[in-house]
Amino acid sequence: MSPLSSNAPHGQSTLRTVQVLGGGNAGSSVHVRSLAEGLVARGVRVTVCAPVEADRAYDFTGAGAEHVHVPRSSDPVSVAALRAACSGADLVHAHGLHASFRTVLALGGRRTPLVVTWHDRARAEGPRSHLLKVLERRVVRTATVVLGTSSDLVDRARRTGARDARLAAVGLPGQRTPVDRDDPDRLRAKIRAELGAGSGPLLIAVGSLDRHRGYDVLLDAARAWRDVDPAPLVVIAGEGPLRPHLARRIEDEELPVRLIGRREDVPELLAAADLALLTSSWESRSVLAQEALYARVPLVATRVGGIPDLVGDAAALVPYGDAEALADTVVRLLADPERCQELREAGVRQTAGWPTEDETVAQVLSVYDELTQPRPLG
Repeated sequence: MSPLSSNAPHGQSTLRTVQVLGGGNAGSSVHVRSLAEGLVARGVRVTVCAPVEADRAYDFTGAGAEHVHVPRSSDPVSVAALRAACSGADLVHAHGLHASFRTVLALGGRRTPLVVTWHDRARAEGPRSHLLKVLERRVVRTATVVLGTSSDLVDRARRTGARDARLAAVGLPGQRTPVDRDDPDRLRAKIRAELGAGSGPLLIAVGSLDRHRGYDVLLDAARAWRDVDPAPLVVIAGEGPLRPHLARRIEDEELPVRLIGRREDVPELLAAADLALLTSSWESRSVLAQEALYARVPLVATRVGGIPDLVGDAAALVPYGDAEALADTVVRLLADPERCQELREAGVRQTAGWPTEDETVAQVLSVYDELTQPRPLG
């Protein structure tokens, strides 16, 4: 057999990889799209196994990859489809717990190297939490290498029994500055008018309306901001199961908060914001935190998961679940332009140390080469 090579010079075989994606996590989907494009540009054959709606949303085929429809299910039909798609692959790379578990089932009995990336921590309550722990253990003990997007995910993988767990370099794809750079004041005024911000401070939070996002705590804090003159307006971009509950609280308590649904213009929203808010119970490499620092918007975030490592001293960190600390921190920042400027400058320094898309692809490719290149004898 000829040795494998990502660049496939004469006499060598082209490296063929399969990326397996559940399709339910926007961060991992964007990462796989970026990874596929970078790998294809380096001569790697890439097949992306994901639900068809994920290919419509993220255009893996447009990145030069082959797309194979595999539903978000671990039933025998889906596993068989995934097994067929992985046939002949030199290496399989699965993203997220459920996609990884399906891949473990599909590769049963094969010696194909399996790389698993954990982008986030699976969450469940009651009996389902025990099931998730069982799945985690099965996946990490089967995987050849586990890549975690934050150091606590790497530690979790090691505690669960991973043979080889490493910190992943994950660059944030996409545009890093507002669209209208030539006239930022006009863009800011336009967005603020659309959101009904008036002359008061505008606070932006972005993320699915799920319990772990801590939006109930955010609403608790917003009660304190009603006494600030002018009162800040909190805008939450996202959709999810908690919308009816949050909307009811906002109306009943007359809170200065707006739910604006899922948005594709987060950089533009941040361009209009005075502060960005991240109130989750756990995050790995939060997309909002990265976007806020790139946009030079002061960030108030919970001190959880991978957030402290990600932002360093470029954000004001508060304990999760502490509405009073959140409210006090926001009020102090709004009254302290010098501190806000310090955070902006710290953000510029912090983002300079984050991995680029090219560096992300290079790290992943080095892992692939390590697992597929023949080892010398003796």
